[in-house]
Parts: sequence; C-alpha cells; structure tokens
Amino acid sequence: MMKLSRVTVDLAKKHLGRAPSEIEERRVFEHIEERRPISQDAGDVAEREDTAWDTLADNVARIGGSWPFIGAFFLFLFAWTGVNGFALSVNAAFDPYPFIFLNLILSMLAAIQAPIIMMSQNRQTEKDRIAATHDYEVNLRSEIEILAIQEKLNSLRGEQHDQLLAQQKEILSELDQLRCDLAKHAVKQS
Repeated sequence: MMKLSRVTVDLAKKHLGRAPSEIEERRVFEHIEERRPISQDAGDVAEREDTAWDTLADNVARIGGSWPFIGAFFLFLFAWTGVNGFALSVNAAFDPYPFIFLNLILSMLAAIQAPIIMMSQNRQTEKDRIAATHDYEVNLRSEIEILAIQEKLNSLRGEQHDQLLAQQKEILSELDQLRCDLAKHAVKQS
C-alpha cells in the first residue's frame, strides 16, 4: 500500500470524519490520489482468481441444475427400468427388480454431485462478496467526489456572492456620490 498524501488524508478526514482505515477505503483514496478509475467488472475479478477445479464445479452445477439434464436423466431411468423389465421377462436382467445397482449408481451420483454444487454455491457467494466490496468502493469514491464538487461549487458561490456584494457596495457608493452631486447642483440652482 502506498502512503497517501496529506491532501488526500485531509480529504478523507473531512468526508469520512477520520483517516481511511479499512483496506477498501485506502484503495479508494489511492485511486483518487492517482486519478485512476476504480470501476471494474466484479465477474472478471472473480474469474481471474478461478482455478480449473472452480470452473469444473461451476460447469457441473450448471449442467446438473438444468432442465435438459433432468430430462436426459429421466430418459436414462426410463430406459434402465424398461430394458431390465424386458430382460427380466426373458431371465436375462443384469439389474433385476428392485434395481439395486441403479440405486447404487443414483446414490453415488448424489454423493458426488451435492458437494460439487455446494462448492459452486460457495464460489457464487464469494463472487457476490467481491461484487459487494467493489460496489462499496465505487459508491464511496462517487460520494467523496460529489462532496468535493459540492464544496468547490459552494466556494465558487461564496466568491461570486462576495463579488456581487463588492459591486453592490461600489454602485451604492456611486449612487450616494451622484445624490450628493445632484443635491449640490440643486442648491446651486436655487
């Protein structure tokens, strides 16, 4: 982490009420100081950190939680029971009723698929956390920049107000001078 300049720390104290203490706050003020944008795609940030196993877990969860998978699996179960039911009638069934081998396959599939789906959900939670952190940083920077702009506008308005008052004072002074001149001129004419 870089050392923030006095001006940036003063800006933070003014708008946060303290020096930036959290990592996200320091990152925001570093970006402000360097005049760099802070916005980036949270999905891209999460994908840069992905491993091959993470991508595999996401793909398994995406496929396992889809209607085409459910339809294909239903067809597989229908075919398995149909073939074994027909084979049972000719005494050649490789998994006779109550389909114990099919139950074993389904149990193994569920035992493997459930933790993979949970891994994918955990990764999604991590992606959401990254997105929330990023949103906080962007919102904080926007808020600080808006407050700084408001401060500059108020300063400019104050300067304009002072200039208007000075001009008004000058005009009033000139009017007083004209009134005095008119009064002198009226006295001379009388």
